[in-house]
Amino acid sequence: MFEARAAIFGEAGESVRIEPVRLEAPRADEVLVRIVATGLCHTDILARDGRLPYRRPAVFGHEGSGIVEAVGAAVAGFAPGDPVVVTYRSCGTCPNCLDARSAYCEDKRRLNFSGGRADGTSPVFRCDGTAVAAAFFGQSSFAERVVVAARALVKLPADVPVELMGPLGCGFQTGAGAILNVLKPAPGSALAVIGAGAVGLAAVMAAKAAGAYPILAVDRDAGRLDLALDLGASHAVTAGAGALDEIRAIAGRGGVDGAVECVGSAATVRLALEALRMGGTAAVTGAAAGTGDIAIPAATLLYGRTLRGVIQGDSNPPVFIPRLIELWRQGRFPFDRLVRFFPFDEIEAAFAAAASGQVVKPILRMADP
Repeated sequence: MFEARAAIFGEAGESVRIEPVRLEAPRADEVLVRIVATGLCHTDILARDGRLPYRRPAVFGHEGSGIVEAVGAAVAGFAPGDPVVVTYRSCGTCPNCLDARSAYCEDKRRLNFSGGRADGTSPVFRCDGTAVAAAFFGQSSFAERVVVAARALVKLPADVPVELMGPLGCGFQTGAGAILNVLKPAPGSALAVIGAGAVGLAAVMAAKAAGAYPILAVDRDAGRLDLALDLGASHAVTAGAGALDEIRAIAGRGGVDGAVECVGSAATVRLALEALRMGGTAAVTGAAAGTGDIAIPAATLLYGRTLRGVIQGDSNPPVFIPRLIELWRQGRFPFDRLVRFFPFDEIEAAFAAAASGQVVKPILRMADP
């Protein structure tokens, strides 16, 4: 058994408690990682508030980065001391995984949202021996240590700041991947990004890196629109009744070539689709619990328009995360501008900052061991 502190969430509405826990030694295909830092994502807010069903008590968190401390007997490619990003878990054997489309692993729900391993067990226990639901997105990184499947890890270059890299495993990967892996815009393509949160701003930066123009950021918050302009958007559009007409007027030719929807409401999904010119594609990243049904006029799809969902940016993490790191090194994906660090013990303050929009991407930094 290994010891750590973890943020344990009881019933929805209860305050989170940081408690000592014990972790099992890694099984043959698992790795023990000391978490250096972990991002806080909107999905963590949904889980905390009970809008994303999950077994309780639980440890959430799914944008971890850290240092490998121990590896299982069957693990290859990782060794103690390796810096890593922890991302989602996949089975590695289904047709989608074998096709390098692990974001659509056929066993993804059980491996990431069941509260434990594939066999139903959890590697995390309170000091009295009672199990705590873990393996949230395959990791549960609101903890000083995690036991994760080796497939969920991406090794980092030795010279990058480990504490900064965790959000590449989810939020930033999702937004950037929607652009670079799904829309794949040619230089000069017109793009709209609806929602200027962490995912949307990652999409803006990726669109700029890809040479898209114009890049239209759509949001209700003036401060977020200003930030989007600083990060590469060419135009800012205030969400509301006139947004569709404004998008079409700026883009010309009836609308944009591609749109990324990062809000998750029926209205914004419809806006993304209706903003397209003929033959365009809308990538929906924001749909989640509570989005509800989406009514789409059939004529909107008639002229070759495509509406498709996107999980984790259609990313193959061992390939895509290094690509994002290289863009960051070049100054073309400056995601560090969106980050504010919080001590782990201030997790409630980090949640409040994220929920209020005060901070785009809070990162909880663990104390040095």
